Amino acid sequence: MARAVAEAIDRDPSRRGLERARTTCERWRRQAPSPAVEEWSRILKLEWEAIRHVLLDPGEQGRRLRQSSPFCGILSPRERWEIYRRFMSEPQAA
Repeated sequence: MARAVAEAIDRDPSRRGLERARTTCERWRRQAPSPAVEEWSRILKLEWEAIRHVLLDPGEQGRRLRQSSPFCGILSPRERWEIYRRFMSEPQAA
């Protein structure tokens, strides 16, 4: 999912998805501050390439941050369901 979000932002020279994530994060900070939201707030002040690196980080930090990702709403419902369908049809590693 994160890879699809990064690709969508990469394709858009105006980076509207990135601005949407920043707006979402700011709203979360006002409504329900948390350590994860504060961490994303700091990350979202970086340049896109650094943010993209964090978003796609396959390690523990990346997995943890994706649990509270402000990039919701970047992909359409159709795009998300297509990703879910592909994931469900792939053989799962044991």
